[in-house]
Amino acid sequence: MYTLKNMTKVHVISGGTSSEREVSLRSGAAVAAALQSAGYDVTILDLASASLEEMADCDVVFPALHGIGGEDGTLQAKLDTKHVRYVGSGAAASALCFDKWRYRQTVTDHGLPMAEGALVTADSYQEHPLTAAPFVLKPFNGGSSIDTFIVRDPKDIPRDKIADAFTRYPELLLERLIIGTELTVGVLGDMPLTPIEIIPPEHAEFDYENKYNGATRELCPPEHVSQELQEEAKALALKAHQLTDCRDLTRTDIMLDQTGQLFLLETNTLPGMTDQSLFPKAARAAGIEMTSLCSQLVEMALKRQA
Repeated sequence: MYTLKNMTKVHVISGGTSSEREVSLRSGAAVAAALQSAGYDVTILDLASASLEEMADCDVVFPALHGIGGEDGTLQAKLDTKHVRYVGSGAAASALCFDKWRYRQTVTDHGLPMAEGALVTADSYQEHPLTAAPFVLKPFNGGSSIDTFIVRDPKDIPRDKIADAFTRYPELLLERLIIGTELTVGVLGDMPLTPIEIIPPEHAEFDYENKYNGATRELCPPEHVSQELQEEAKALALKAHQLTDCRDLTRTDIMLDQTGQLFLLETNTLPGMTDQSLFPKAARAAGIEMTSLCSQLVEMALKRQA
């Protein structure tokens, strides 16, 4: 006898052609395993090779995608034309959060705190006042810390590597570096989860390599952040989630400076779902294991009008 879940056909979409393909494949495999364990009829498809018709031939699409083509609203807009339900934020919210410059303008216009920032070119960044103090230079439409430069000493700027990055991006986002504690806060539905404190290896950064090699310590709940500040961080993440019209799940990165002030960094509309990823870790701290987490997300999508 079939249960309702046995009759629910879910397509997990992962892979694609972005620089984050490998992480996406791992996220997709973890999501698919969880949903199969929950009893759904699950198929994994690769965004790089599956047609829109194949992807849309289901009850729910679960995008386990990162980077251009999947996290930027492109896939979501295509699925909307096929009237298929999918997990996660809609096309407009996805595009907004993926574009870190538009995101910055949106949240700061509504009074949410971010460090000073500017869009710069290969020429203009060198003369910009923000480079006189510790700064961050990164793509405004990418993820997983790829091509991100954290410069703590303005006398030691990796100019050759930055010049190389500018061959791939006409503009990069320059921001004042916030010195302090990095937090990330997941939101599930309309519920902010316990913050995670991120502690990179000593004398290293929370970069692409250290995100996935197990060298970074991730504390949930945080050990060096007061309960009051944790609640403030949760409220800030929820505001960012709601202000950008996100839904189902997001993960917002926040810096806590040495004076106790919080600053938004960005909101991720499709956070990683691998066994090392931060969003599932925060859900586990709330008593929600991976099988239940993925099931909840599919059920949220099923309740929406296709």
